[in-house]
Amino acid sequence: MNPAIKSGIGQFALTIFALFLTTQLPACSEDTSNNIGAPFRTFQTGFESINDFSGFYIVPQNHLNSASHDQSTERVKSGSYSHKGWIYAANPPSTPLINNNHRGYPTIQLYKTPGGGFKTPALVEFWVWLDVKLSSGEWFSFATLDHTTSDRWDAVLVNLSDKGFVHLMHVPRGGEAEYDFQTSTLKFPLREWVKLTICIDFTPSGYTKVWQNDKLVSVAKTERGEGLLTQTHFGLYAPPSLSSGVVYNDDLIIKEGTCDK
Repeated sequence: MNPAIKSGIGQFALTIFALFLTTQLPACSEDTSNNIGAPFRTFQTGFESINDFSGFYIVPQNHLNSASHDQSTERVKSGSYSHKGWIYAANPPSTPLINNNHRGYPTIQLYKTPGGGFKTPALVEFWVWLDVKLSSGEWFSFATLDHTTSDRWDAVLVNLSDKGFVHLMHVPRGGEAEYDFQTSTLKFPLREWVKLTICIDFTPSGYTKVWQNDKLVSVAKTERGEGLLTQTHFGLYAPPSLSSGVVYNDDLIIKEGTCDK
């Protein structure tokens, strides 16, 4: 803090100000544009402040001594900061008991926000800048979307394949990859900002759809959940075999109860 400013603020005021910063609720607001009964809510962050993730789990920096994440000014879609995740070493292969995947992200635990999990269908949209080289069998995950409040997530993933296509994973159930539609022509461009849009419906008859720069790339049944999106994460999530790579995320929004873009 500038000494001239600090000298004009008493210690009590500084303490209250620090307490205010650490107890702010996440960036969750009401959206009455689709109001039928209770107003729908919106979670929105440009990664300008860590307080947007107050009360949520955040993966420690230098996770497994091979990957890390932080705010960054290096590549920004808007505002002053984006979220950066990077890999600087490979990990040992995962085992049935040990998951050595690279991780670098804050979670968004919607079930901890006022009103709890977000009603689905829900719209998720964000921008991503990725530089990574995938070998055969490797993948990169842009988004993880869950319907539980457990540490053992039962999630739908939006991944990049080793062939360069964005696709859903764990659909319609965990470990499966069955699609109603999947692009085989529209590759994901590296080293530029790309908009990803997801419509997710966590119900036994629900579907999930993904658009890349407003072009549909993947559609699959979801077939689980009770109508709520409860927790998500975006950023760095990749297999242990990767020894390098960097991803930036910016301008993330989650809208409850609608898939209107």
